[in-house]
Amino acid sequence: MFEFQFPWAFALLVLPLIARYLLPARVQEDAALKVPDLSQWNSVSGTASDDSTRARQWLLPAIAWLALVCALARPVWLGEPIRLPAEGRDLMLAVDISGSMDTADMELNDRPVNRLEIVKHVLNDFISQREGDRLGLILFGSNAYLQAPLTFDRETVRTFMNEAALGLAGKQTAIGDAITLAAKRMRENPSDSQVIVLLTDGENTAGKVEPVRAAELASELGIKIYTIGLGAESMQVPSFFGSRTINPSRELNEGELQSIADLTSARFFRARNTEELSQIYDLIDELEPTERENKTYRPESGLFQWPLLVALLLGWAQLMLVRRGLS
Repeated sequence: MFEFQFPWAFALLVLPLIARYLLPARVQEDAALKVPDLSQWNSVSGTASDDSTRARQWLLPAIAWLALVCALARPVWLGEPIRLPAEGRDLMLAVDISGSMDTADMELNDRPVNRLEIVKHVLNDFISQREGDRLGLILFGSNAYLQAPLTFDRETVRTFMNEAALGLAGKQTAIGDAITLAAKRMRENPSDSQVIVLLTDGENTAGKVEPVRAAELASELGIKIYTIGLGAESMQVPSFFGSRTINPSRELNEGELQSIADLTSARFFRARNTEELSQIYDLIDELEPTERENKTYRPESGLFQWPLLVALLLGWAQLMLVRRGLS
């Protein structure tokens, strides 16, 4: 689409007419040599010649002035609208892949699966919904590793999450180190809103930093930490006398996870099955929504140089005619 950015400039078109009527007329001195009055020789052809001369005198300057005003009005060509990505927040996912995540105390499609499989299934939908957010992924066990730095590429984060393997980071659980690593990466890439979603099924048994101390450091940086304790509260296991009921989440330190969330003005959630875990991530979506406002822009190509070039060429042509006495 074509448009003028400063259409008010066309009001200047009348400026030469105003100047003509307001400025004093130029008075020619009497010529030293008097010539006889030749009015009797005037004819229709002579009058037509005078008209064409006056037209030639005004035509090029008028077109040049029109072109100059067009350039001043700044013509542009607008391309097709392009949708900008929605602005969101930085959200780091910290997922426990220690040995205890192999516990098959949950069901997916009516079949028992381990905890990590449930997390992968639920996170796939959660990641898809975070359009406009920069997402990152930290996997932790005995050590914490940055699997995906903060990025708008949600597909890459999803792929790395699906490829996570049990025990890859060790058998123990370094919750404090995971929080510290996430906070460090966010401090290197500051933004207005930063959130960590920490999921674990145990308590801190490894690492150099205590979880509560790590949460205090994150709080000082303005980072919220939503904590999720994963695992069923009862499970049937085979025994010598048939089967018995156990609590597979007896090692989960809910108090510590609650303290981490409280220190950062966030919340602690308990997920005992697939449905509860899905609901928790839906709730986090509501608590930390992405900016859904659609923003677009249209690329602009300036065209003012073309009418400006026309004005310069016509001005040069008029000057040449004046010098040769043709105008």
